[in-house]
Amino acid sequence: MALSGKGIRRRAFAQDRELSPVDRFGIWLSSRRIRGSVRGFAGKRVTDVGCGYRALFARSLLDDVDRLVLLDVAIDPKLAQHPKVTAIEGLLPETLAAVGDRSQDVVICNSVLEHLWEPLLTLRELFRILAPSGTLLLNVPSWRGKSFLEFSAFRLGTSPADEMDDHKTYYDPRDLWPSLVRAGFRPRDIRCHRHKFGLNTFAVCRRTDGPGQPSQGAG
Repeated sequence: MALSGKGIRRRAFAQDRELSPVDRFGIWLSSRRIRGSVRGFAGKRVTDVGCGYRALFARSLLDDVDRLVLLDVAIDPKLAQHPKVTAIEGLLPETLAAVGDRSQDVVICNSVLEHLWEPLLTLRELFRILAPSGTLLLNVPSWRGKSFLEFSAFRLGTSPADEMDDHKTYYDPRDLWPSLVRAGFRPRDIRCHRHKFGLNTFAVCRRTDGPGQPSQGAG
């Protein structure tokens, strides 16, 4: 995933290693939740922020979407050459400046915020690029998930230890919800709940601009 701040990782997720069974199971669970939260991807403009080198979930959308924007520090060159794909390599939140205001119907941000020193800056950018009536789908590990992830990585070796060492924080719904409001989403447009047996927090946020709502997030 594309990161920013101190201790920057220069490799995208799974860029130089095979996925573990834990990785694959987590991706499958997230994919199910994402697909269940959107009424189809046909003809939509989709951005996957921190998509991973192989962008496995985003690849599965290529037959349906109108356009697909992928952001990470490195992206598979073959995928980047696909006619429907715009690949943007670099760090967050800077790379999001290349995506136009209110231009995306669906924005996916899966297992990214926990790696950022200043996640609110990225959340405000995600709000900015989301089209009116668009949807942000956000997944982060919870505080309960911290113990499981660290046991898997540091004791069992079934998860990448460098990923866990790069985590800056964890999010329960009560941690994530205020940041989404500060980013510009109205409380009525946020659904935030536990996911993956309580090991993750998942949020579905709609952009339905109303009176008094900032156009690009709170100041």
